[in-house]
Amino acid sequence: MTLWAIVPVKPLRRGKSRLAGVLSQDERTRLNSRLLEHTLDTLMAIPEIEHVLVISRDTQALALAREHGARTVQENGAPHLNIALARATFVAQKYVTRGVLIVPADLPLITPEDVRAMLERAKDPPVVVVAPDRHFKGTNALLVCPAGLIEYDYGPGSYQRHCERARQVGARLEIVELPSLALDVDLPEDLRMVEMELDSGFMDSSGESSSAATSPAAGG
Repeated sequence: MTLWAIVPVKPLRRGKSRLAGVLSQDERTRLNSRLLEHTLDTLMAIPEIEHVLVISRDTQALALAREHGARTVQENGAPHLNIALARATFVAQKYVTRGVLIVPADLPLITPEDVRAMLERAKDPPVVVVAPDRHFKGTNALLVCPAGLIEYDYGPGSYQRHCERARQVGARLEIVELPSLALDVDLPEDLRMVEMELDSGFMDSSGESSSAATSPAAGG
C-alpha cells in the first residue's frame, strides 16, 4: 500500500509549554527539534511511505523537515489542527495517494516496527487504524485508507470520536495498542516515563540528546 505520512508540527520554540516547569525555552526547543528529527527518520525508513509531508507555520521546523527529505506545506496564521490536516490530505489526494498516516512529532519511542504494525492492519480498505494514547483519550497515530475517508476530529477525547467516525462511514476499524505509540510527551510525568524507558534519559541536563537518544528507540 502506497501512502503519505503527514506530520503536523507546532512552532519549535513554542511547543511543549507544559514542560516549562522542568525545561527552559531553549531546552524545549531542542527537545522539539529532536522529536521532529526522530519522527522523520522513523517514517523515512518505511518503503511503503511514498512521501512524508510536514505542515507547520514555523519556518525553522519546515527547513529541518526538508533537510530530512520531507515535503513541506507552510500554514499561514494559526489554523485549527483539523483544518490543517484536511488541507494536507487534499494535497496528498492530488497525487492519487491511497491512504494517509497522521503522526504527531511528539512520540519519542516510536519505531519503524510500530509503523509497520499499523500498515499491516490497513491491507483491506476501507479501513481506519487508530493508535490511542496511554489514557485511551487522545489519538497518537491515525491511518485512514483511502485518504479522505473520514473527517479529522482531533482535540480532547479524539480517540473515541475517530472510532465513531470510522463506524459512521462503514469502514473497518482497527485499534493498535503499543506502549511505544501510546506515550507522547506533554507533561513532566511523560518526560520521566520516557527517561525510565530509555534508562539514561532522552535528554541530559543541558537539553542535549543523551546517549540514550542514539538507541533505536530514540531514532539515532
